[in-house]
Amino acid sequence: MEAMTDHEAMRAKVTGLVQGVGYRYTAAHTAERLGLVGWVRNAPDGSVETWAQGDPGVLDQFVVFLKQGPRSARVRSVDVFPVEPDLSMRGFTVRS
Repeated sequence: MEAMTDHEAMRAKVTGLVQGVGYRYTAAHTAERLGLVGWVRNAPDGSVETWAQGDPGVLDQFVVFLKQGPRSARVRSVDVFPVEPDLSMRGFTVRS
């Protein structure tokens, strides 16, 4: 098993038609399937924010999903920012 210290973390802001289309739940399901930990939530400005941690190559796969989203979403942009990993983070949750 890979040490958690080998993992990286990122925060992303997704804009477009991404609220009210199942984006958060699809993102959480995809992150869990990929073995990532973190969270996803709707932002007051109509975007979706996510924080994810895991293997760098797997994070890249998650970003590919974020750029597409679920079928009913219309993603305009995805801005990704590296952040410090949180070794206490467990699971992947949908936040309000």
